[in-house]
Amino acid sequence: METAPPVPAAAPSPRFVTLFGSIRPYKREWLSQDVVAGVTLAALAIPEVMGYTKIVGTPVITGLYTMLLPVVAFAIFASSRYLVVGGDSATAAILYAGIGVLGIAGLQPYTARWTAFCGLAALLAAGLLFVARLARLGFLADFISRTVLIGFLAGVGVQVALGQVNGMLGVPKPHVAASRASGTLLTFWDTLKELGQTSGATIAVALAVLATLIVFERWVKAIPGGLVAVVGAIAVSWIFDLSSHGVSILGPVPSGLPHVGFPSGVGWSDAGKLFATSVSLMLVILAQSAATSRAYAVRHHERYEANDDLVGLSAANLAAGLSGTFVVNGSPTKTEMVDEAKSHTQVAQLTTAAVVAIVLLFLTKPLQYLPNAALSAVVFLIGLKLVSFANLRDVWRLARGEFWVAGITAAVVVGVGVEQGIIVAIVLSVILHVRRHYEPHDRVVTWDSDGSVVLLPPEPGAISEPGLIVYRFGVGIFYANAERLAEEIECLVDVPTPPRWLVLQADAVDDVDYTGGKVLLEVVEQLEAAGIVFAVAGASPHVRKELDRFGITARIGPDRYFPTLRSVREAFRRA
Repeated sequence: METAPPVPAAAPSPRFVTLFGSIRPYKREWLSQDVVAGVTLAALAIPEVMGYTKIVGTPVITGLYTMLLPVVAFAIFASSRYLVVGGDSATAAILYAGIGVLGIAGLQPYTARWTAFCGLAALLAAGLLFVARLARLGFLADFISRTVLIGFLAGVGVQVALGQVNGMLGVPKPHVAASRASGTLLTFWDTLKELGQTSGATIAVALAVLATLIVFERWVKAIPGGLVAVVGAIAVSWIFDLSSHGVSILGPVPSGLPHVGFPSGVGWSDAGKLFATSVSLMLVILAQSAATSRAYAVRHHERYEANDDLVGLSAANLAAGLSGTFVVNGSPTKTEMVDEAKSHTQVAQLTTAAVVAIVLLFLTKPLQYLPNAALSAVVFLIGLKLVSFANLRDVWRLARGEFWVAGITAAVVVGVGVEQGIIVAIVLSVILHVRRHYEPHDRVVTWDSDGSVVLLPPEPGAISEPGLIVYRFGVGIFYANAERLAEEIECLVDVPTPPRWLVLQADAVDDVDYTGGKVLLEVVEQLEAAGIVFAVAGASPHVRKELDRFGITARIGPDRYFPTLRSVREAFRRA
């Protein structure tokens, strides 16, 4: 089926937010495809978001709430025409871990107070996202590299999958203190020790659901396997009364639309306890949503600006917190669902919200027969999908060092915790960036007999031509690599026959910070004391201004700046 050509990207709006920017302009011929895509998304996502409640520890109905008002709020205030918001495994895991470590008496999963704390966390995340929009902090998403994000999601996937094993076996969930560092691994180990108490009927349900999901995903893609598995499990449970055979079921599920209001049982005095968790949630929402929006904007040749969606994400989480559910996030899997169904705008997601409203009003009664093992199996498979072996293999093949960084991130998430994994992810991303700039591709530029450029390592004895060394520094000069620059220049000139000129080729230098400027000035002074002329070639106007500011120009003279290496060689030979 052919899709209509994308709407030409509009120029960036000077306004803080444009209402329904994710829909306007709209073409009438898109409506049928958007509606079909929305119904398809509802069929695929409803079992998924119900499963996320088992991760976050809230009643199953709250999963449906994530696909109602938050979706509508995002469609109104966001700019992305494709990004789908909803419950998400990564943020659900962070939220569960963050509330679990509070150690508040009576604060247990699946209780009204636990759900209220989830709602308060969503409100705090909404506030932080709004502040991020005011401060135009969308660029923070770039501080979590794709490699680290792959490792983080892999760790979350392992944690999520291991946490569902007890549900698929019919074993009560072990009570391991959430504050213990290796809670996930200890919980899994305690589950394995209870294998003698497994329920055969429960295992059969879980295996049947897993088989259905795998078969439909691989060979019957036109029909949503998750919907078939959940409906089938409900039907079998009702017909054969599985609860009387030891299979745990959901039980009564309330119907109707969510109550809108501030979460009851919590106050702003509790906000401080959740602040660190909410910051972690904000960062993951920012990173994952931005990465997903950017990918689909590129695919459809549309403009993307990270800050534009922050108001929509803030509004979506505000709606989540006020409607009795947990934090929502931009979902790569749900976005791919609607994109495969050929959606064009957020009208598809509004259609999904309408379908969810119908389910809430008229179809919640059958949900009471749904075996918990079926949801555990759905979430188990979701967890495994987060471990992207294809991406990990690609990182291993193309960037072996970054693979180990991804592995460390995953290990911290599984062995220590999700919030700690977020901190490690950000720190490692920054370290990766700094490491690349700490070890730049520095070379001495020379020429062969044909006049072709030859690049030599900056080692003693390397020269461009007798009496001249052209030293090319490969990145900006800043606090982490300034001493490296000084040491390499020193080793180049500290030779039996020092050069008469040393030229810094600065075409790759995009910035000079305070430390870099001071170190470079010291280098110039040392060269001057040794009777060596220092010059600069290929500096951009911006870098030239910075060198002016640090006093380097005053020291060497404006006539020691050259636009090209050719002009440097000519000046050197005239000297």
